Amino acid sequence: MASAADLRESAILRYSRGAIWFHWVIAALIVANLMLGLYQEDFGKAAKASIIFFHKSTGFAILALSVGRLFWRVRNRPPAFDDALRPWEKTLAHVTHWLFYGLMIGIPLTGWLLVSANDRSTSFFGLFEISPLPFPRGHEPHEFWEDVHEIAGKVMIGLILLHVAGALKHHFQGHRHLIGRMTPWGSRTR
Repeated sequence: MASAADLRESAILRYSRGAIWFHWVIAALIVANLMLGLYQEDFGKAAKASIIFFHKSTGFAILALSVGRLFWRVRNRPPAFDDALRPWEKTLAHVTHWLFYGLMIGIPLTGWLLVSANDRSTSFFGLFEISPLPFPRGHEPHEFWEDVHEIAGKVMIGLILLHVAGALKHHFQGHRHLIGRMTPWGSRTR
């Protein structure tokens, strides 16, 4: 049975409730949106409009939540890296986290630019309209942003796989507490 000191120590090493909430909600939305984007063609023309509608709306939700998460991160210091990590692993984790922030904000922005190239507003889950960005319109900008959006999505998939592989590596090497730092259960400080 864990002592009170052990519980305090584990709480200090955990991420805050807000960070955990942002992490899992955004992660779920990203995985769902990647699936919608990757497999939209497989559902046929009848379903494609609905899938794109949800893909765009979810992208805007990811953008808003990611900006919120970034502000949270700036105001709420994450726990220090665990001593179980080697220096190169700490560097890789640091770079990976900031790449995630760049992609979590950049991918929805490229999607917004893609839609803006067609001079169209976007409905946010049917609740309100989001105006196009004031950027160049036409076929060429549309094609450019579509390519950038797709490539960034594939980079995100690779980054997710790297992130999950790193977490599983440490888990199976006996550092099971590392995954627990970001789980919704367990003791927390905030």
